[in-house]
Amino acid sequence: MGFHAAVIVLVVVDSLLTGAYRSDKANQRIALAWTLALFVASGCFAAWIAREDGHALGLQWLAGYSIETSLSIDNLFVFLVLFRGFGIDKGRQHRALAWGVGGAIVLRAGFIVVGVTLLQHFEWITWGFGLLLLYAAWKLLRGGSAKEVIPEWIRKLQPAKGSLLPVILAVEFTDLLFAVDSIPAVLAISRNPFIVYTSNIAAILGLRSLYFVLSGLLDRLRYLHYGLGVLLAFVAFKMLAAHWVEIPITVSLGVIAGILIVCAAVSLIAGNREQGSGIRKEN
Repeated sequence: MGFHAAVIVLVVVDSLLTGAYRSDKANQRIALAWTLALFVASGCFAAWIAREDGHALGLQWLAGYSIETSLSIDNLFVFLVLFRGFGIDKGRQHRALAWGVGGAIVLRAGFIVVGVTLLQHFEWITWGFGLLLLYAAWKLLRGGSAKEVIPEWIRKLQPAKGSLLPVILAVEFTDLLFAVDSIPAVLAISRNPFIVYTSNIAAILGLRSLYFVLSGLLDRLRYLHYGLGVLLAFVAFKMLAAHWVEIPITVSLGVIAGILIVCAAVSLIAGNREQGSGIRKEN
């Protein structure tokens, strides 16, 4: 009850902090400050779990939160494509994401309940989830981007005139598609329903502000989907090999951080080199 009360408060505050009534620069500064505040709050929550229930669960929560936040960046790419396709300006993007995040919290809760229940009653489901993650990893590693998950019928929708309902429905639908990959990934880290649920929801809470922080960088993170593919493959191996090999949670955290840092760095360096060569050609 305390967690849900905090979530409601944070969602309301998040929806009020940024909006069309402020300049883009002001909104970006506020979004960055709010994103950092949510990161700190999430770290404090993980520390509280570690103190109350043991360091193992605290680290599991942190790993689940890290995986979900990482995979949520793919959502941001899709949101960017959707907003461009629908011709949605920055002001309406704030409202669409506010509703989208709220709906995503409810949908993820249902997915997690179903996933945990299946794992508790049918051990063979572990293999199903592991193979699903391997398939998702293969799709990303073969060169496909997150944009390809947008179904054709959504791409053919006409830009909304006055109503944000088609945009919100498109955001919810694509988030649902990503939940099929991200929730099994977190279940590979922990089977504790409270850990899986709260880490997932905590990551989604920062999705709206993170979008406005990274919106200018998303086009430059061209190699990030390869990193996410490697991340999903690692998590799939962890889930499938759990009966024979136990990978310490500290190792999992190190692998997650290493993959993301390397892919983000390579993407930004490659982008800077291309910009530099372009400047030289113009001169």
